[in-house]
Formats: sequence, structure tokens, C-alpha cells
Amino acid sequence: MLSTLSRKMLMCLTGLFLGFFLLIHFLGNLQLFLPQEQAHLQFNAYSHFLSGNIIIKIVSYVLYASIILHAVDGLMITLKNKKSGGGYQRDGRGRASKWASRNMGILGTLILIFLVIHFQNFWYIYKFGNPPLDENGNKDLYILVVNVFKEWWYVIIYVLSMIALCYHLIHGIHSAVRTLGLYHPKFVQWFKTIGIAYSIIICIGFALMPVYVFFTYH
Repeated sequence: MLSTLSRKMLMCLTGLFLGFFLLIHFLGNLQLFLPQEQAHLQFNAYSHFLSGNIIIKIVSYVLYASIILHAVDGLMITLKNKKSGGGYQRDGRGRASKWASRNMGILGTLILIFLVIHFQNFWYIYKFGNPPLDENGNKDLYILVVNVFKEWWYVIIYVLSMIALCYHLIHGIHSAVRTLGLYHPKFVQWFKTIGIAYSIIICIGFALMPVYVFFTYH
């Protein structure tokens, strides 16, 4: 059995990896904002490069493992905190972090549900389903993304999930810095500001993607 400190460290490391992956995923998906024809070509070229790269495949397995470990570890910590009566909400964090801290279990569950929907709509169909094909007979991920983002209900789920993710990240980055012992009084405001800015920029950027595609194709 892992100790509480070990669980927090595992949560911290998997969370930081997932947070860094979000940045890479975000930068790649920015191509959706290009003019339609250019976005179509570049997004598909990008997805084909990723699917055929052995290093990316290895990283993807680390990603899947990190998601599972982060979710399971988060569940264990949440259950333990509930049994002990909580304990994070009495420190000097900002309002967003304190609210997120009290509701990390709910936020994490919402994000996990979103990930299941997200993987089913994109990853599963692209890998094992019948995705659209381009004129050369190759899998057309861009059209698959467009078709999903044209559904209003999915856009709403996506945007709401990004709000949940934003709060999750704000608290998660804050907590990770403390767990790693980097929370020095001289830099506390810098860490707090950078963490909040990163969370907001990433999540607003992701939320705008389905909204942009939805209104572009309607």
C-alpha cells in the first residue's frame, strides 16, 4: 500500500505530465483555427505523423497509464480525505483554488466522464471504427473532428468540461508546486499567477475550438 505522501507525489507527477501533454495537444489543435482548406491539409498531416511515429506511440501509452493512475489515485485520496473530514480548505490559497480543493472529486469525475466521451468520439473511431476517408483513401481526422463539433450537444459538453478542467488545473498546479517543495514565500505569487494564467489560457483555447468549428460549418 502506498503512503499518503507517496500517493500525493504520484498524483503530482502524473498531473504534471498530463498538464504538459495538454499544452502539446493544445498547440497541435490550434491548426483548427486556420482557413478551412489549410486546416484540413495540415491537421491531417499532423495526425498522420503522430499515428506513425514510434516515439509518439510510446508517449501515448505513458499518457494512458498516467490518466488511469491519476484518476485512481485521486479517488483514493478523495475517499481518505472524506473519512478524515477533509483538510485542504483551511490554508491561505486563493478562492478558486480553495473551491477547487473542496470539489476535486466532483471535478475529477466530470473530467473523467468527458475523457471517456472524448476518446470514444475521436480515438476509438479513428483507431477501430469507420472514420471518414480523404480522396486518397487515408483516414480523415479533420472531417471526423468537424462532424463531432457540428453537434451542439457535444459543444456544450466540451465547453462545460473545459470549465471543470480549468478549476482542476488551478488547484492541481498549486498543489503540485507545494508537494514538490517549490512553494517558497518569495515566489508564491509568481507560482500562483503563472498557474492560474496557464489554466485559463489552455482551457479557453480548447473551449473555443469546438465553438469555432460549430459556427464555421453552420
